[in-house]
Amino acid sequence: MRTDFDAIVVGGGPAGTSFARKAAEGGMNVLVIEKKKDFGVPVRCGEGFSERWNQVLEMNVSDADLGARMKGAAVFAPNGKKIVLVNDQTTGYVLERKMFDKRLALEAGRAGATLLPKSLAIGLVKEGNKTTGLRALHEGVEKVFKAPLIVSAEGMEAKIAREAGFDCKYDPYDVDACVEYEMVGVKCEPLIALWFGNEIAPRGYAWVFPKGVDYANVGIGVGGSTGADPKKLLDDFIEAHPEFFGDATVVEVKGGVISVGAPIKKMTSDGFMVIGTAAHQVDPIHGGGIGLAIEAGLIAAKHALKAFESGDYSDAALSGYEKEWRGLEEEKLGKRLKLRHVIEKLSDDDFNHVFNETRSKDLDEVLNGHFQGLAARIVLKRPSLLKVLKVLI
Repeated sequence: MRTDFDAIVVGGGPAGTSFARKAAEGGMNVLVIEKKKDFGVPVRCGEGFSERWNQVLEMNVSDADLGARMKGAAVFAPNGKKIVLVNDQTTGYVLERKMFDKRLALEAGRAGATLLPKSLAIGLVKEGNKTTGLRALHEGVEKVFKAPLIVSAEGMEAKIAREAGFDCKYDPYDVDACVEYEMVGVKCEPLIALWFGNEIAPRGYAWVFPKGVDYANVGIGVGGSTGADPKKLLDDFIEAHPEFFGDATVVEVKGGVISVGAPIKKMTSDGFMVIGTAAHQVDPIHGGGIGLAIEAGLIAAKHALKAFESGDYSDAALSGYEKEWRGLEEEKLGKRLKLRHVIEKLSDDDFNHVFNETRSKDLDEVLNGHFQGLAARIVLKRPSLLKVLKVLI
């Protein structure tokens, strides 16, 4: 196989394969290094994908990608009060990630990208201070690949990005530990369901993402710095809700950690770009990152193609990617991070009070970053919450 490329992508998840497809369509010779033997496994998330992202990214999600179609979201307070929300951010799909990610990889391959699964990136190749390529182990054999551009789409680990000097480390406060079961025999509606409460999931939430009539992803995420055991909490949650899980059984166990903090401070340098979860491009409320990862990959590829055409892979030339991405997402994600910090300070009693004052249209406003009206109304009824909620007013 060839060893010289125009770009080398480390990581074959949605960010990496989306970059590879668009860059290859534009004429770049792209190599994708993927450490797993299969694209799309193991799955580490609830697999939700909103209709908004489907339209914005023109993904044309098909039945082959799907577990099920979602008609909205149900949010539960600690006391059990339920609010149903229906908009383009809560309607959409629960994907079959194994199939969806494989589809993205196939599209990248069809566009002309070279895919190299079962390969581990082990280090950068440098000439002086300039990065000129990547060393990788492929089926136990070390190979050297050359390219003027390296793209880190490595996910949480971001080993190569760190070697390149990017600050991708995580504060334990900004990481959630998660455990998820795929279960059959679940009684569920075609709604994504979320449960909040410190007893249920300290600094996190429990979820049910239906993938069929009686088949669902059932999971829990907790703040990584709380010391809570997500598996025990998930088992307790399931036992506490026989109305949903009384006849259910586990068919697969998944787990991992997810980022719920702010994006990294810098995403490009000379001959290098960081995209997707490696760049902490995730929603700090729910930890979802599929749409954000694909968007980042496509934007990065657009600016990589400009560099390819000009022959200029300098930081200045590549930084347009970061500027464009931040222009689209930074303000919204910043507001959601602020909201997350507020939610985490609420006692269960306070959370129940907030829910008693909250209507479906209020949640719609909150999802779009407009907190002032609801926060002011809550404080009028419970002034003691002013100290916590004042950052939202």
